[in-house]
Amino acid sequence: MSVLSGIVFWVLAVVAVGTGVAVFRVDSMARASYALAVSFAAVGLALLLVDLEFVGVITVLMMTMEMAVMAVFMVMFMGMNPALVPMSMTHGTRTPAVLAVGCFLLLGSGSVLVPWPARDGAPAPDPTAVLGVALMESKMLVMLTVSAVLFATVVAALCLAAARTRYDRFGDDLRSRPVDPVRGGVGR
Repeated sequence: MSVLSGIVFWVLAVVAVGTGVAVFRVDSMARASYALAVSFAAVGLALLLVDLEFVGVITVLMMTMEMAVMAVFMVMFMGMNPALVPMSMTHGTRTPAVLAVGCFLLLGSGSVLVPWPARDGAPAPDPTAVLGVALMESKMLVMLTVSAVLFATVVAALCLAAARTRYDRFGDDLRSRPVDPVRGGVGR
């Protein structure tokens, strides 16, 4: 890894951790979603820097799409603009903090204290390709289908969330007001 790659890696690491912390510090669900998307994108780009192309690209693509779907459904089901509504993103702080520290200590001590087995054979020439085949070989058709369904879901959710559009007007006169679908008259 070159010096420039090392600097970019550490910048991405700081961005990932900083935006990960921001998920719990911002005051709205939309801002938390965007912070989480930036955090995952930084992790994916850092994975690309250490030559894990498949995992890095999948991380960026999946997390970006996941955050987009989450933001669309948030707007659709909350009935308000979640980006502008302040709210607390943490509810029970003491119990989750104790559980998180306990899990970290348990898993960290397990990774340090458990004897690791010796490697059998040589590593694959392209470990990313082997990981990709192991993860996606039998599920590639499902993933291709799911991505089209998710895209259709996002489009349908946006159509359902919009009460009126720019096409709800009287002919080509853009200055006239649209018809109110609930009251039946001219919108206010």
